[in-house]
Amino acid sequence: MNKYRTHNCSELRKKDIGNTISLSGWINKKRDHGNLLFIDLRDNYGITQCIIDKGNKNFLDLEKTQLETVIKIEGKVVNRSNETINKDIKTGEIEVAIDKFEILGTCKELPMPVFSDQEYAEEIRLKYRFLDLRRKKIHENIILRSKVISFIRDEMIKFGFLEFQTPILTSSSPEGARDFLVPSRLNPGKFYALPQAPQQFKQLIMVSGFDKYFQIAPCFRDEDARADRSPGEFYQLDLEMSFVEQEDIFNVVEKLLVNTFKKFSNKKLMYNKFPKISYLDAMLMYGTDKPDLRNPLIINDITEIFTRDDVSFEIFKKLVKSGSKVRCISTKNTKDKPRSFFDGIDKWAKDEGYSGLAYFTIEKDGELSAKGPIGKFFSKEAIMEIMKKTNSEVGDSIFLACGKQKELEKITSQARDKIANELELIDDNIFAFCWIVDYPMFERDEITNNIKFSHNPFSMPQGDLSNKNLENPLDILAYQYDIVCNGIELSSGAIRNHKPELMYKLFSIAGYNKNQVDEKFTGMINALSYGAPPHGGIAPGIDRIVMLLANEKNIREVTMFPMNQNAQDLMMNAPSDVDEQQLKELNLALKIKK
Repeated sequence: MNKYRTHNCSELRKKDIGNTISLSGWINKKRDHGNLLFIDLRDNYGITQCIIDKGNKNFLDLEKTQLETVIKIEGKVVNRSNETINKDIKTGEIEVAIDKFEILGTCKELPMPVFSDQEYAEEIRLKYRFLDLRRKKIHENIILRSKVISFIRDEMIKFGFLEFQTPILTSSSPEGARDFLVPSRLNPGKFYALPQAPQQFKQLIMVSGFDKYFQIAPCFRDEDARADRSPGEFYQLDLEMSFVEQEDIFNVVEKLLVNTFKKFSNKKLMYNKFPKISYLDAMLMYGTDKPDLRNPLIINDITEIFTRDDVSFEIFKKLVKSGSKVRCISTKNTKDKPRSFFDGIDKWAKDEGYSGLAYFTIEKDGELSAKGPIGKFFSKEAIMEIMKKTNSEVGDSIFLACGKQKELEKITSQARDKIANELELIDDNIFAFCWIVDYPMFERDEITNNIKFSHNPFSMPQGDLSNKNLENPLDILAYQYDIVCNGIELSSGAIRNHKPELMYKLFSIAGYNKNQVDEKFTGMINALSYGAPPHGGIAPGIDRIVMLLANEKNIREVTMFPMNQNAQDLMMNAPSDVDEQQLKELNLALKIKK
């Protein structure tokens, strides 16, 4: 028999009334009614209400015991009266009359309360993360994370995948984010890198003759923090398959995500079969390759309208002549919205650093017309053409922006979200997944103007490879794809380029000669020359999946021990200084910039 407890704090029921039991846990809450002291005892599993009356010799000691002290109690299970039943907890029909108690672990004065989910400063929460993790909401998030990972692992095994672990100490990669470097003691002056992802290793697993691989992989990137990205490290479901096409990857991932989200959430799935949207269409219709499909608003290009003689909005017309484009968002049946709504959207755009959003509302009082600050600049025929292009009707409103393409995509994407939120168009009880496909293989660097890989450099280009015209690299599409849910990118993936000669050609376009490719990707390029199967994969982010399922906006709420925005672990005081002896062993000397 366990000396600390006969039951956990979630187990006792009416059937246990009359039994003498023992419980151990943390004092979650105390309520002193004078002659009677109520204590909520908490452990990992739940809460049990315990009571002790003033006549008990332990009353005064228990009364002055600090919250979050770890105690063991012994007592008898008794019935609660009907008016005191607590339906919010599993043990709500009973309570335990304390006979005696023992302190197992004392507690100092708390820097933050544990029994409430009140918001506290990030610095306090991360410094005392072990206390923060005791709080109900985040404790349940971490338990959910564990259950999700276990479920995903079981599903992958059912799908016929084998789980392998890839190295943590590896070589630095020239592509992607900044590496975390680890100095080698045995090889002075040389460094390992922590893997940004197991990309090369999982491809080598396919070359090794294994057919389906997965792992819940730790990944390390020296990146700045965002709400949906942890600085330093994160976890992903890394998977790779041999002898597959793009659609084979989609089938596996869709089944996995549908099963997972139905298992752990009561929200509806907008699609069981995820729609596929080309990258170019996504950038046009949503202004982003991470669209939230719960939002019904669509962006339309109406640049041609401003070449017409019967449109006299000269500001936009001049910009269009100089190469700018005009895009717009149509909102349904907003004719009765007050002027303050439209002006508010325009002011918001200016506050975001843009020139603003022009607007008008389509009306018909005998004649078709446009009401609003710029309505007078459009003829009836021009309005009809806009209605046709945007699928608009009388009573709808049009918001317009003009500018260069990159800037235009940014403002219309943000405006689409802003307007939808203002109009309460987004259903928070839905998960809307989609695939973004047909990414360009290359893009032009905005700073250097050089051509670089836009996505994964190991991806297979589309088209007839034997006659592939590499003279127009920006026109080459790749078998690359992202999975997106509710505006959050869960993963990128690709069908891999398993042909060394083609890889050399593609890398040459991005400025790498053959020797550089051989040096940077020695293991990969060598392995591919010994008979590599067609293969592909993807790696959905575990942290982001759990964040969606837990309905959290910040990834730190589903991460057990996250760093702060400056990539610091306030609890363990990392990163920290190291002494001279450690540096000497690694053949290193510090040269700190002043």
